[in-house]
Amino acid sequence: MREHQLFLAGRWTDGEEAVEVRSPFDARVVSRIQRGSAAQLEAAAEAAVRAENRMAALTPAERAAILGRAAHRIHERREELALAVSEEAGKPITLARVEADRCFDTFVESAHVARHPEVVAQDLAGFGSGSGRLALTRRVPIGPVLAITPFNFPLNLVAHKLAPAVAAGCPVVLKPASQTPSPSLMLAAILEEAGLPEGGLSVIPSRSGNVEPLAEDERFGLLTFTGSMDVGWKLKRLAWRRPVALEMGGNAAVVVEPDVADPEAVASRIASAAYGYAGQSCISVQRVLVHETAYLEMRRLLTEAADAVRHGDPADETTVCGPLIDEANADRVADWIESAQHDGGRLLTGGERSGNVIVPTLLEEVPPDEPVVADEVFGPVAVLFAYEDFGQAIHMINDSRYGLQAGIFTSDTAKVQQAWESVDVGGLIHNDVPTWRTDPMPYGGVKASGIGREGPIFAYREMTEERMLVLRR
Repeated sequence: MREHQLFLAGRWTDGEEAVEVRSPFDARVVSRIQRGSAAQLEAAAEAAVRAENRMAALTPAERAAILGRAAHRIHERREELALAVSEEAGKPITLARVEADRCFDTFVESAHVARHPEVVAQDLAGFGSGSGRLALTRRVPIGPVLAITPFNFPLNLVAHKLAPAVAAGCPVVLKPASQTPSPSLMLAAILEEAGLPEGGLSVIPSRSGNVEPLAEDERFGLLTFTGSMDVGWKLKRLAWRRPVALEMGGNAAVVVEPDVADPEAVASRIASAAYGYAGQSCISVQRVLVHETAYLEMRRLLTEAADAVRHGDPADETTVCGPLIDEANADRVADWIESAQHDGGRLLTGGERSGNVIVPTLLEEVPPDEPVVADEVFGPVAVLFAYEDFGQAIHMINDSRYGLQAGIFTSDTAKVQQAWESVDVGGLIHNDVPTWRTDPMPYGGVKASGIGREGPIFAYREMTEERMLVLRR
């Protein structure tokens, strides 16, 4: 069992109480964590303000060197980090290793961003008022950053907050998810070892209510949050005077046109994206839209693919679908499956439950206002729909309050162009599932899915402000 203190402005210290973190799969205690008080969060905020000049004074080369050394240690500690993710989050160990590898990539890319700060030159001579003048615009740190992260990617989503902040020269106060605090504390230790200046980072597991006053605190230049929609919009209201970056999930749709070359491979890919990690990703496949001429075949193939997904113990190397994060969420998902069937939905496969593990579930003929369609299920459930033409498919994608990512399987480039122009999401993925993501890309949504973009260079821009110099000959 691992034990962690708080990381408060470069010092490891006890909090107001020790709490146990239990495995979502078998309820055994896997970690004992110190939980910080409101006073300790306030101390972290004060330390971040004091560290603002030290962080900003780091040269691009120094920031890149810190991130490079941290990336090296992440690579060395890959298995240890993956085990912490798997045990606390219930993520299958093979997927937890993928998350550790992506964390490494995020730090490497952030080091590149740090080493190549953006400067834009604009010759103003094209205007009479600008004759003989040249404008140079550089980016400067926005100041201390308040970061709040969720349970489902407790290593790499933390990396997407911390590494760009180092690249930008911003101190950070991080409040990680209560269910999965260890990976963030391990990253804090890695950054400390890599030479991050004192006060440049605090990682304070704490009660959610303790962090809300900091959301209103004008000492922070940016609030960056990944989590539920209700909490995110509440925090935005509290932080209304300052920049806010929010990533708040979705109910991702994938479209399957009748021209796909290998329907069996498509079905297998969709099943992996719907049921991997028990569907606990903001871009897990939730709505599967299939052209009516391909519907019966795809229904058969998807049912077979869902049945083939291994579920159970996340420590098993063959497991793809592990447990839900806790009993309350398992109860909720089971209730939503039952509600869908009660209102006319047809269960094609799955639906059974053992503890917090729900067997990969595929439904059809579900009314569009059912939660498994209209809301974010965040569980191993997908719903199948038929459509008549491509325009209807686009309408069905957009018929959602969310807009994070969507996928489209087709060889028709005209339809890809049509979708790119019409689909109201942050990212459209061609010939793959919406669950696909590579860490350097701009990732984020529209509508209720959020504000702003992640990916090291894009988060760096969120964490910096433009400052212009006009030179006169």
